[in-house]
Amino acid sequence: MNTFCFFTTTFTVAKELNAQLLDTGNLAHPGVGPYGIDSNEPIVRHAYYQWVPFVLFFQGLMFMIPHLLWKKLEGRRLRYLVDSLRYAAFSLQEKEVQVGENKIPSKSDREKKIQQVRQLFQDGVYVNKNWALKLMLVEVINFIHIIIQIAITNRFLGGKFLRLGSTVWRNGLDSSVDILDEVFPKITKCTFHKYGPSGSIQYHDAMCVMALNIINDKIYTAVWFWFIFLFICSVLGLIWRLITYILHARSRGFNRMIFSSSCPGKLNPWRVLNVTRTPSYSDWLFLVYLSKNVDPLVFKEIFVGIAQDYEERSSMKKPLLDLEDSDKYA
Repeated sequence: MNTFCFFTTTFTVAKELNAQLLDTGNLAHPGVGPYGIDSNEPIVRHAYYQWVPFVLFFQGLMFMIPHLLWKKLEGRRLRYLVDSLRYAAFSLQEKEVQVGENKIPSKSDREKKIQQVRQLFQDGVYVNKNWALKLMLVEVINFIHIIIQIAITNRFLGGKFLRLGSTVWRNGLDSSVDILDEVFPKITKCTFHKYGPSGSIQYHDAMCVMALNIINDKIYTAVWFWFIFLFICSVLGLIWRLITYILHARSRGFNRMIFSSSCPGKLNPWRVLNVTRTPSYSDWLFLVYLSKNVDPLVFKEIFVGIAQDYEERSSMKKPLLDLEDSDKYA
């Protein structure tokens, strides 16, 4: 009978989900009680449990979409750039050193690679205006995606997923009848049709044991809290992205806080201002992610070098501007 129930739609009687009747011993199991074929009592059908593994697998695949999209849009440019600087902090010899499968570049190679990063950053060849836009697009997609996942799960569980975790948290696991008994009943009813001795159809009122629901309720309770965690992280990520967009070229203190954690020692505040005021938000954001993926000593050298490059360019432009002004008023 339990096998038959597993492959058919079982149900519970809505009015029998009564904690008072259960506590007084007048109810055998939550949702299980008298129900006739022609009864007008409202019932709750449970047809989801066969699909739980497939839906969870499908949702897991959907979570890969933002990750794969970012890998496609970003093109692993940051990874390729960082790979050449992975062991640059250990460059103490004039020649390249082989340590196992890793190669530690020589001092001259280290200087060339750092100079290459500085040049690429200045020329804007490696970083373009769309880099930050693509990152923000994927972050928005992440936010929308988690909302879609919550909506799919809520629809799959008959509209009761949204309050699942909060109700469990509020009532605890000790209540006699809770939302878990409504969504994941362990004992349900089904109607089994069979032929009688004379060939007429008989209706057999059966009680089914839904053993998998003892696992399903734990899974979806954990999924509820996980989705809430991801939703909060997505919202905080978008808020942080907005803050960085507003302050990246306006607040010297904000930039010192961002870059000081990636650079040993103190940074010259004027150099911080020069580096963060001139480039676009895309270049600034790329520089932030570069700081998180290279050794602090190497990044400090890159950062100071970029600041020097901006200072040299500014000093070259200033005489030209002065010359133009003098010609204007001659």
